[in-house]
Amino acid sequence: MPGLESPIDAVVVGAGFGGMYAIHRLRSMGLAVRGFEAADDVGGTWWWNCYPGARCDVESLDYCYAFDEALLDEWKWSERFATQAEVLRYANHVADRYSLREHITFKARVNSCTWDEQAHLWTVMTESGDTVRARFLIAATGCLSKPHRPDILGVDDFAGEVLFTQTWPREGVDLSGKRVGVIGTGSSGIQAIPVIAQEAAHLTVFQRTANFTLPAVNRPIFPEYEAAIRADYLGHRRSILQNKAATVKQTIAESAFDLSDEEREAA
Repeated sequence: MPGLESPIDAVVVGAGFGGMYAIHRLRSMGLAVRGFEAADDVGGTWWWNCYPGARCDVESLDYCYAFDEALLDEWKWSERFATQAEVLRYANHVADRYSLREHITFKARVNSCTWDEQAHLWTVMTESGDTVRARFLIAATGCLSKPHRPDILGVDDFAGEVLFTQTWPREGVDLSGKRVGVIGTGSSGIQAIPVIAQEAAHLTVFQRTANFTLPAVNRPIFPEYEAAIRADYLGHRRSILQNKAATVKQTIAESAFDLSDEEREAA
């Protein structure tokens, strides 16, 4: 691997969807690239978050790369909203197809990035002391890469098992016959609670603030639905990029406060 004596073109921190795409694009430009990933493999948040019920809340046909039509044609999603396991399989497929792993060092957490103004180079160092200099630095760390452990009084004295969705054991947890408490009804809680409820003997949910949640209306991807999108997939993606919510669904322009009580209730 290149060291201090041999600067490379670019370092990419993170091997999730953004990091993998950055490595692929930079390599296609003929640049020497090295990626660092703290996890054991690619996938980013989809590698780390393997809690019960974890799945994508963006439609599968939209939650994929669009830079290669061959990739679009060869990968078939099974559900409208893919599970964590299926999204991770997709990430692995992409890494295999474009030989991305040979440019990534896994189990390598970056702890410092220093800019040298005189040399016009970044010095990137990992926790193990591995050091690389590069002209460009791409931080593809995302916003879900650092788990937050809340400071809850007495949690360290709790005699039972304490689990966090972001660091859920990869081998899974047997909750059958157990009394389970779930704190929080954010995105992870909303996904995990129904699945845990099916397994646990008793489930209590602790909620500070009620969350507005709608059924996902998940279903298998029907061939005719997929064919309609594939017929003009690039146009479909352009529509997504032009939408404030990054979706092709119609958005409401007016404010709810501009409507009468009767109009709001009717809607």
